[in-house]
Amino acid sequence: MTLARERRLCWLVAGAVFALDQATKWWVATSLTLWTERVPVIPGFFDLVHYLNKGAAFGFLNDAEGWGTVLFTCIALAAMGLLGWGIWREQGLLPGGGMRMRLGLALLLGGTAGNLLDRLRLGAVVDFLDVYVNDWHWPAFNVADSAITVGCLGLIWLVATTPVSPETTGRSAADASRKDDA
Repeated sequence: MTLARERRLCWLVAGAVFALDQATKWWVATSLTLWTERVPVIPGFFDLVHYLNKGAAFGFLNDAEGWGTVLFTCIALAAMGLLGWGIWREQGLLPGGGMRMRLGLALLLGGTAGNLLDRLRLGAVVDFLDVYVNDWHWPAFNVADSAITVGCLGLIWLVATTPVSPETTGRSAADASRKDDA
């Protein structure tokens, strides 16, 4: 696949994540009462809810008033710039990453854009997926959060499983051989 086609595919993936995220949040916001209504999907394990999260992951800084929204908006904009640059850049952001790296970045970009739009429109992010066991609940999340998590895990897997060649580290094969012999 050519680099141009890889880039187009990644922009489509990012756009699809963004669209799915916003469509599901719209459905939740128009169908479920904020904070009170629960729709059991798998009773005792998984419900649909309608929550607003002003903070970051897991409600971190949820009590931060206006400055939290400004902070998270600035972080999201900077991250989106870096992610877009990584998709566009021929070498990507990781040595030997190629298309797999670009797809991970595309998932991150689409998820970040989805949550950013919520912050700009509502001052908070709509969360609606509630996984729990008895009274223990994982913090509610959404499609954007899921895409960000999958993208991060994919990039971690890529880094962990991609062999590092001397060309990507700046060392010559002879230098690498001497160091390995020592």
